[in-house]
Amino acid sequence: MKKYRALWFVASSFLTVVVMSACGGGGGERETVATGRADAPSAGAQRAVSVEFVAMAGSEPVSCGDVITNIGSTNATGGIKDLRFYIANVKLITRSGALQPVELGPNDDWNATLGKDRVTLIDLEDKTGACAGTVAMNKRINGSVADGDYVGITMTLGVPLAFNHSDQSAGTAVTPAVINNGVNPGMAWSWAGGRKFTRVELTDIAEVPTWTPTTYNLHLGSTDCFGSTSAANTAAGEVAGCNRPNRMTIRFERFDADTQRIGLDVLAFAGQNDVTQNAGGPSGCMSAQADPECNDVFKALGLDNATGSPAVTGQQRVFSVVAAP
Repeated sequence: MKKYRALWFVASSFLTVVVMSACGGGGGERETVATGRADAPSAGAQRAVSVEFVAMAGSEPVSCGDVITNIGSTNATGGIKDLRFYIANVKLITRSGALQPVELGPNDDWNATLGKDRVTLIDLEDKTGACAGTVAMNKRINGSVADGDYVGITMTLGVPLAFNHSDQSAGTAVTPAVINNGVNPGMAWSWAGGRKFTRVELTDIAEVPTWTPTTYNLHLGSTDCFGSTSAANTAAGEVAGCNRPNRMTIRFERFDADTQRIGLDVLAFAGQNDVTQNAGGPSGCMSAQADPECNDVFKALGLDNATGSPAVTGQQRVFSVVAAP
């Protein structure tokens, strides 16, 4: 092992998740917290950190234009239409269990820092095949961390509350480009609802499509949000919190950043739903507790769909560590 040089993390993972449904729910904003204690900032040298993400279909890497089989309960055939998601507040884990934040560079189209929060948009679609986004991609979180001996990593899937409900249509001087709808279109709901933490979409690629509708959506994001004093404030974007924040804390105990990547399995994300037929509500799962297709999606994420909290039994099966090419 190259101490102070390589990042070592685990192939097995532990994931805690909090998801928000679109219907009801009580209580205030609930944040997930990774185990371990926070490291004090080091006064020593900094070193570069680069964490790469990859789309997977089971054990195989996939991208726009690839034919994906065995999707859902009917083993449907389709392709990727969109695959973007936000990752926030990456921290490395020391051997003693302490956490050291990964600092990002200057704000740009993919990254932003606001106070203690840091967010990156991972974009794995390139406008080829059925993908209808842009050619620009961002597969990595690049940053720096105090030099040290790290053995793990933790991060949040989602946009921090401080970022989430900002004006999506304002200029980049007001709203950072990474969460700005003018720079990264399609990653926002309403002002009150905030951003889509994930925009994963699978679609029928047959010459004569048979899926109804033709695209299966996997959109997670804050719902049941409330203003500081009234519903009118919420409508104006003055959001104080959300009863179901839908933020996931992903934790890998070991991982070698030089030889491994973090994979998002689109087959696992789709779960055992019939992606060719809509079972109710919007196509796919958009975080609504009442949407029958969210039940298996939440199970894949290790969530209890009834409460939006981590399930008592079972672990997530969407994210994993995979070998780099």
